[in-house]
Amino acid sequence: MSTAELFEAIRAGNSLAVSSLIDAHPELASAKNESGISAVLMSLYTGRREIRDLLLTRGASLDLHDAAAVGKLDCVRRFVDKDPAVARSFSPDGFPVVALAAVFGHLPVARYLAECGADINAAATNGSGYNALTGAAASGHTEIVRWLLESGANPNYRYGPGYSPLLTAAANGHLEIVKLLLAHGADPHATCDDGKSALSLAIERNHPHVAEHLRGIGC
Repeated sequence: MSTAELFEAIRAGNSLAVSSLIDAHPELASAKNESGISAVLMSLYTGRREIRDLLLTRGASLDLHDAAAVGKLDCVRRFVDKDPAVARSFSPDGFPVVALAAVFGHLPVARYLAECGADINAAATNGSGYNALTGAAASGHTEIVRWLLESGANPNYRYGPGYSPLLTAAANGHLEIVKLLLAHGADPHATCDDGKSALSLAIERNHPHVAEHLRGIGC
């Protein structure tokens, strides 16, 4: 049995290899790497959702952060029912559980965790600074961004090399999220550490619809 082989196959997007490894060693569906990250979570981090589905079908066991990341609300509820404090917990690699729900597009899970005490503004402890709003803005989850902003998320939060949710949304071409952030007080003139603004990022990343809107409001 080789956990290293499994994680290498996940990173490579080799579903056939993952399936073969689990055929030989069914317990690998629930494997974790040396950092405590599960195979399921790694499949999400690397954008291998077909492998995520394969692992779940093969009976992968889920910790709270895994359940939040895959949107298993019933499973999340079971963890929180046993210990309400875990709603405010972090994954082994330092991401708030509520942020994992947000970045992967699971509004019911994120809302439930917030109702149970999760801090929607909590930042990752791993040096990235990511939080629920930055994750949702980067991934294009408009309704989650709307809910977060209406729930008090900071639209001008800064992280990494001076990024803000607005700068992230503009760089990724998410026009409706750009509009939401601006409507909730995001600074349209903010720049990241290298001096790039939301407008310059939209132009650089070839998002003309975002650039046109920003020009229209005087950026």
